[in-house]
Amino acid sequence: MEIRQLEYFQAICEELHFTRAADKLNVTQPTLSHQIKSLEDEIGTPLFDRIGKKIALTEAGKILKSHTAVIFNALQSAKDQMNELQSGNRGTLAIGSPPGELNHLVSSLLVDFNQKYPNVTVKIVESGNVTEKVLNNELDAAVTILPVDDDRLDTIPLYFEQFYLTVSSSHALAQRKEIGFTEVDRLPLILLPENHKCRQLVDATCRMTGKQMTPFVETNSISTIFNLVKSGAGVSILSKSLIDLNRDGAISAIPIVNPTLYRQIVIIMNKDKFLSHAARAFISLLQQFVENNKLGNPVPHAVLES
Repeated sequence: MEIRQLEYFQAICEELHFTRAADKLNVTQPTLSHQIKSLEDEIGTPLFDRIGKKIALTEAGKILKSHTAVIFNALQSAKDQMNELQSGNRGTLAIGSPPGELNHLVSSLLVDFNQKYPNVTVKIVESGNVTEKVLNNELDAAVTILPVDDDRLDTIPLYFEQFYLTVSSSHALAQRKEIGFTEVDRLPLILLPENHKCRQLVDATCRMTGKQMTPFVETNSISTIFNLVKSGAGVSILSKSLIDLNRDGAISAIPIVNPTLYRQIVIIMNKDKFLSHAARAFISLLQQFVENNKLGNPVPHAVLES
């Protein structure tokens, strides 16, 4: 049973006349008659009683007419809903990010996005492997860190950012212009857990320089880290974007050098997945947020020269 056959059947039900129905559909009467005969053969019973030049619905025809109305109403509803999806007025949006500060960044946009698109349900998914979830179409897009080596993905650069030693504004180091990475291990460190991308960058730099850093506090809570730093209980190594989003005059950020720690933040999407209007709107909002808040640092010379 084809949609086209049901369209022909519906037209005949409305006109109760093959010739007028054929004219309405802009097809020949033999074509119309052939399609209705095929439909009756498939169902196994006549749909119309043909009485001279007049026709009337059989009992089977009446049953099919009522179901056909339901089918076409459902199809129209689906079209309307898909049009609403494309206009961004409704639907579900799934955005991913690694655990830690990038999740904090993405989540900070929820209020603004909800005000613009109140009927779009947004899911923020925190995962250590957002790349796999994007490729499996579990996420519409994700914010993550380069490198992302998979040609099935599209990437949109967001920003480069440097890492800083974050101390209380009253700390003895607060006025330093910079601090060597090898000096940091002597300080009481408050760090994110090892599954966080920020911490993984610190640990990778430790392995590269032969240093070992053992934090005296590990916590998933961004607010706890800042509160402890402000109180003078310890120091932390944090990204520029996270510091900028929480800067209130009570902390100082000192550039770490020798080596400098930096990373590139990008948005990733599955090349084969259709990107809805809501997803495009969220990405645009994120890009505008980065620009308005001046997140990130200038692109490192090493990257410009490569």
